[in-house]
Amino acid sequence: MAEPVLPPPRSGCPIGIALDLFGDRWSLLIVRDLLFGGPRSYTQLAEGGEGIASNILSERLARLEAGGIIERRQDENDRRRVNYRLTAKGIDLAPVLVDMVVWAARHEETAAPPKTVRRFEREREEVLAELRKKWRKS
Repeated sequence: MAEPVLPPPRSGCPIGIALDLFGDRWSLLIVRDLLFGGPRSYTQLAEGGEGIASNILSERLARLEAGGIIERRQDENDRRRVNYRLTAKGIDLAPVLVDMVVWAARHEETAAPPKTVRRFEREREEVLAELRKKWRKS
């Protein structure tokens, strides 16, 4: 499969640019899985519980990689296996995803544990610092 080339932004609007890069449901769910779960293999991402089709997963991974949000690394223990992880640019999405969790839980019925949502609300900066620290170590 050829590496995707991202088209130029449609406009200079920051929200439009962000949506062009990662604005579909699958891309944000991949980022969510990596942010909160750590590096993952293709198989782990495919089995994440959302029911993403393999062709869609492959395309979104390639697009996120082309956009500099994720990177692929060979597994240190099994050189045949590739793990996906967030880049610094991807980790910078942490505040957006934490805020999305809080917003959705505030306005809709979700499966997010209430204790976690309360922590995200009350200790937002601490949660974000922990996520960034976790990623620096991995």
